Amino acid sequence: MNSVKNLIVSIDDLASFDEVIDVRTPLEFAEDHVPGALNAPVLSNEERVIVGTLYKSSPFDATRVGAAMVARNIAQHLDTLFADRPRNWRPLIYCWRGGKRSGSMTTWFNLIGWQARQLDGGYKAYRHHVLQRLAALPARLSYVVLTGHTGTGKTRLLRALGEAGAQVLDLEGLARHRGSLLGALPDCSQPSQKAFDTELAAVLADFRADQPVFVEAESRRIGRITVPETLLDAFHAGHCVQVRAPLAARVAFLLDDYGHLFDTPDAFKGQLSRLVGLHSRQTVERWHALIDAGERAGLFRELVELHYDPAYARSSRRSFSALDDAMTFDFDPGSADRLSQARALLAQVAALPLSASERRTAPSAAAASSSTSTEPHHS
Repeated sequence: MNSVKNLIVSIDDLASFDEVIDVRTPLEFAEDHVPGALNAPVLSNEERVIVGTLYKSSPFDATRVGAAMVARNIAQHLDTLFADRPRNWRPLIYCWRGGKRSGSMTTWFNLIGWQARQLDGGYKAYRHHVLQRLAALPARLSYVVLTGHTGTGKTRLLRALGEAGAQVLDLEGLARHRGSLLGALPDCSQPSQKAFDTELAAVLADFRADQPVFVEAESRRIGRITVPETLLDAFHAGHCVQVRAPLAARVAFLLDDYGHLFDTPDAFKGQLSRLVGLHSRQTVERWHALIDAGERAGLFRELVELHYDPAYARSSRRSFSALDDAMTFDFDPGSADRLSQARALLAQVAALPLSASERRTAPSAAAASSSTSTEPHHS
């Protein structure tokens, strides 16, 4: 049989295995995991607590009890999850730090005859790998940033750009939140910060450096998710497009996208109460009265004019120094033909002068002349 040392591989070998097995508890797995990994816990959530508590008083007893639990759980997985795996199966197994939990399953699988290997450093090493990628990947890309007032439909435009073949980075989609005080999605919880980071790193790694990435202007926080500073710095240096729409169209858009807030009026009023301090108590109480009266359009119009537009003016000036020189693009967020509007924007962006960073990553003239399309596309 292989020595223990020969059973350990690095993160660089991830793609060479048939399957990745995460043997941590379901709670650990739910917080974050290697993309595509299968959860086959060798200790349940409750069992891990039992072993951890016992370890404080008797490490020997904790090890004995834990080993029995691990053995029973591995046996259960062999009879169920892994009953149909072929003889030449090559799984990669990891736990929190590449210790006893993953080592136990790796040893048993190799005794059976499978070519199992253990991830060096476990999930902790993978997490470090993700953070390294987030530190390096954003700067290799060029960005076109959609700015504009609340209600101009920037997210709808971004998704239409994706349908038109552009590279798009939908941070609100990854964070499952629309970014504002009222941005929580109904019946949808946000991922953990670690899970967001993992998915973001994977998306960034798939982008081509010779094509721009379209992204919506975001603050550092999207709900309870924090956007990496490296990414913020990178797209703050990109081209800006100011998306514009008439006030009536913006209010209609907000009624469509945020109308669900009126389904729970007390919760809606509670969220608006958090604005006391930025606005007078009398103003917020008037907004509460508009909710009670069902004056939906009137409320959204006031929120746009008194809260969101002034807040946008302050934050955008801080983040985008060249905003006065930005391209403007008139967008109808309520139109059913958003795809043609997205294509029109792509044609305008294609005519923009390249920045210094874009010139460094631009394809050669010969390569450029071989393509007849002016639209960016997915990798």
